[in-house]
Amino acid sequence: MLTAEGLSVRLGGVSVIEGITLSMTGGEMIGVLGPNGAGKSTFARSLVGLVPRAAGRVTLDAQDIEGIPAAALARRIAYVPQAYAVHWPITVARLVGLGRLPHLGPFSRITAIDRAAIEQAMRDTGTTHLANRTATELSGGELARVMLARALSTEAKALIADEPLTSLDPSHQLEIMALLRAHAESGALVIVVLHDLSVAARFCDRLLMIDHGRLIGDGRPADVLTDAMLAKVYGITAWRGTAGGKPLLVPLDQVKDAPADPA
Repeated sequence: MLTAEGLSVRLGGVSVIEGITLSMTGGEMIGVLGPNGAGKSTFARSLVGLVPRAAGRVTLDAQDIEGIPAAALARRIAYVPQAYAVHWPITVARLVGLGRLPHLGPFSRITAIDRAAIEQAMRDTGTTHLANRTATELSGGELARVMLARALSTEAKALIADEPLTSLDPSHQLEIMALLRAHAESGALVIVVLHDLSVAARFCDRLLMIDHGRLIGDGRPADVLTDAMLAKVYGITAWRGTAGGKPLLVPLDQVKDAPADPA
């Protein structure tokens, strides 16, 4: 269980996250939504202690994450950042293998268990054929899948991915979301920052809507992605439907006057 209690973050003297309280458990696929600048990425980073908090706390199985050694925390929560770059010419296999570092002691070598985890992560993300490629030569979409493979190779029970669909073509977007969904169904906690409303409605069990650093929606996709909420947060109307039994939600128009309360 990963819990935020009164979590607040200030960056450069500005309040970015304000008083968020919620609990998230294994087996859930949780989407984090909100407009640009709402605080989604800061929220994701705060869950793994990458930004200092101004108030409140984050606990993992009732233990404050600030009291968990870095390697131990990395074994339990894997994180894929929104922006990443590779500056050294290592192979993709070695880059994915960095996900096993939290399991290794000083000067230790990878074991058969580590190699199996690396190979499985690359199979799951469709990156096995890239194993011997130089990481700095990958396309944006290829690198996005490789970075997800690195996180999966950690075999953590929680995975936080900040906009993992960036740079991916539609086919790979569906592939990655299905993979994350299966990861949650296996018992892991999966938290993913998204912008695509249809993707969020289709794949997520639960959605968190963040606006101006506040959590203003938390529940099933149908209960969060209401007309009033979309008008308030995004200033849009949307078309709703289904295709093949899968929900679709397509932005239509901007609205000038949004309701004051999404409820």
